[in-house]
Amino acid sequence: MNLFKGISYNLRGLLIGLKTPKLLFWGLVRLLVIIIITIISATVILSFHQEIMNALWQKPGSNWVLWLWYILSWLLSFILVGISALISFLISQVLFSVLIMDYMSRITEIKITGSIKEPEKISVARLFVYLIRQEIPRAIIPVTFSLVLMIGGLTPLGPLLAIISSCMAAVFLAWDNTDLVPARRLVSFKNRLRFLRKNVLFHLGFGLLFLIPVVNILFLSFAPIGATIYHLENKNVEEIGINNSSQAQ
Repeated sequence: MNLFKGISYNLRGLLIGLKTPKLLFWGLVRLLVIIIITIISATVILSFHQEIMNALWQKPGSNWVLWLWYILSWLLSFILVGISALISFLISQVLFSVLIMDYMSRITEIKITGSIKEPEKISVARLFVYLIRQEIPRAIIPVTFSLVLMIGGLTPLGPLLAIISSCMAAVFLAWDNTDLVPARRLVSFKNRLRFLRKNVLFHLGFGLLFLIPVVNILFLSFAPIGATIYHLENKNVEEIGINNSSQAQ
């Protein structure tokens, strides 16, 4: 049930985002930021493709083994593009997208409730630092796991690891969005992580749409909307527990 609930909230968020001009604008801005950083990162990393390939295996002169060299070269390109995508996601999330995501979440909260509930008013500078502090563990955890599993995919356990890594990516990408409201209300990281563990199926359902090629870009761009609605309608933040101190524990 929670699995389908997660899917439904993601779909609702996308539909609301496409119908709300301000949310549509910021969703497209977030999409553009990720695309630009990904292109730059992939260009830089792929520029070292030949050097890395030569270090692994010099191009053989024999046609009998040349096809193996081309397969390895293609596989290396695939891995480098995957690594550049993960690095781009991490950079864009920590430095840019987290601010856009939080702003989209705030717009959604005002649209639903008429106001933004937060323990205190803080300056833009403090907000920026605070959001980055919250985003680092949310982004580093999935990126680290993805890199490890990507390397493990070259082993005989590749197919199994591909399924596991996809499910983990879906859960953590969903959490990156559902964590916006609790983090803004200064719920401790420990309690927010506990909430994720108790609602893994919901997060898996919410994140499954991120695994669909092409359309996943749209769902990722507008995911903060559905995630915010989920918390507001289910009053999850009150259940997690609000820390009213000036900083998250």
